[in-house]
Amino acid sequence: MSKVYITRKIPEIAFTMLKDKGITYDMNPKDRPLTKKELIKALKKQSYDGVLSLLTDPIDGEVFDAAPTVKIYANYAVGFNNINIDEAKKRGIIVTNTPGGLTESVAEHAFALILALTCRIVEGDNFIRAKKYKGWAPMLLMGTDLKDKTLGILGTGRIGADVVHKAVRGFGMTVLYYDIVRNEMLEKEYGAKFCASPEEVLRQADVVSLHVPLMDSTHHLINYDHLSMMKKTAYIINTSRGPVIDEAALVRALKEGKIAGAGLDVFENEPDLSSGLTKLSNVVLTPHIASATVTARDDMAVLAANNLIAFFEGKTPVNKVV
Repeated sequence: MSKVYITRKIPEIAFTMLKDKGITYDMNPKDRPLTKKELIKALKKQSYDGVLSLLTDPIDGEVFDAAPTVKIYANYAVGFNNINIDEAKKRGIIVTNTPGGLTESVAEHAFALILALTCRIVEGDNFIRAKKYKGWAPMLLMGTDLKDKTLGILGTGRIGADVVHKAVRGFGMTVLYYDIVRNEMLEKEYGAKFCASPEEVLRQADVVSLHVPLMDSTHHLINYDHLSMMKKTAYIINTSRGPVIDEAALVRALKEGKIAGAGLDVFENEPDLSSGLTKLSNVVLTPHIASATVTARDDMAVLAANNLIAFFEGKTPVNKVV
């Protein structure tokens, strides 16, 4: 009988699936991320066969050493930058993720941030709560239309492609994109134009939405120089990973009026925020909840459980990373 350690409570459907297959589990009883020290201590208590991990779990060689019987880490996330993939490869450890289940939720959230900025939703809400509203006025909190504006996409995987779909079909926007691989489907279906570099996208787009994984090559993909080359009327949206943007540089650029605003669901040093970020009126902030819909989180739980089940049944998990 296989036994799994689950690093934090996730939707119940995952537990039901594991139980139905005779897979037992222990779970972190605390509703917070474990520190690496706490995770190592927990894994040393039993001989586990697998771990269902979250993106907040730092998993490296020390963790692997603490749990030599664990042969699979099923990450409950699309990203897997929290796991040392090179170390996993060396040790023959399987790592899986949960792509697909949250695509529409994150794409919708990206557009929620775009609309909150361009329609000045948060500013308007604060304006009313501060009892400043004295009635309709022709010049009050004027926003920006999206129709015929240019959306710039960096990263055209599942989520980026769905944002393109919503932009073109829903809002009549044109699209520029950059990716390491050309996406001919987006070009054919939506008239998206491929750009040879991120800089080309940044210079021309009215809204830039980031959908890249966090790797060495994408760390601080957006820095002060990049923000400075954007239109002063442009907005930047990040629902990918916080360190993709140099957050201190973003605060500086926003204060200096280099761009019009930013919508962030992820942050460079979560849960801490760069100094001054929350004081800016042209920023909309959400607490890493882009995938936080019942459907998306349940789908992720199903994918994670299925990855574990497939492995213990001697099959190759569908969402195998390494």
